[in-house]
Amino acid sequence: MKTIVAATLMLPIALAALAALATAVIFDNLPVGTPPAGGTATTTGTGTPKWTVEKDDTAPSTPNVLKQSGQATYPVCLKDDTSLKDGFVEVKFKAISGKEDQAGGLVWRAKDANNYYVARANALENNVTIYHTINGRRTEKKRASMTVAGSQWHTLRIEFQGSHFVVMFNGKKALDWDDETFKDAGKVGVWTKADSVTAFDDFSYGSKS
Repeated sequence: MKTIVAATLMLPIALAALAALATAVIFDNLPVGTPPAGGTATTTGTGTPKWTVEKDDTAPSTPNVLKQSGQATYPVCLKDDTSLKDGFVEVKFKAISGKEDQAGGLVWRAKDANNYYVARANALENNVTIYHTINGRRTEKKRASMTVAGSQWHTLRIEFQGSHFVVMFNGKKALDWDDETFKDAGKVGVWTKADSVTAFDDFSYGSKS
């Protein structure tokens, strides 16, 4: 795939009282209707995901967003040039539609499209859940009830250091979890499920300095 970065901003960020550098990814200078450059736009499992840059007048950073509008087991888009062990990943998302699911998620420490951690917020279930995916099989580890309104923008953030992970939703701690399945640095990205039509914007990430 080609580069996903439309603009990159370097700014200091505090993560667990440790300094980090954040890279912000926006989609405003990319061609509408095309796959995101610099990312592996694919799926875990089967189906036909459709990851494209689209115009959205409601976007937190207008005019464009990254949109997933296909149907697959778990559509996932990984940022190719990332390799983070400890740090954070954050995105703004809007669950637009979906009969089976309306989810927006974040992936971290991904080895590939079949092996990674993922946390997601679901507008049909009104919860935030954390999983690990091993060899394409997703296993739920912990969930928290949260109001996730459909067709509204929300912020999802994961902070990860060592074996400890904290999931933030709209600026509030949703849940935390400890696990040692994936210890090494890996890619970060975004994720949906099934027939979720979901828009993403203001994707950012950073490693511990």
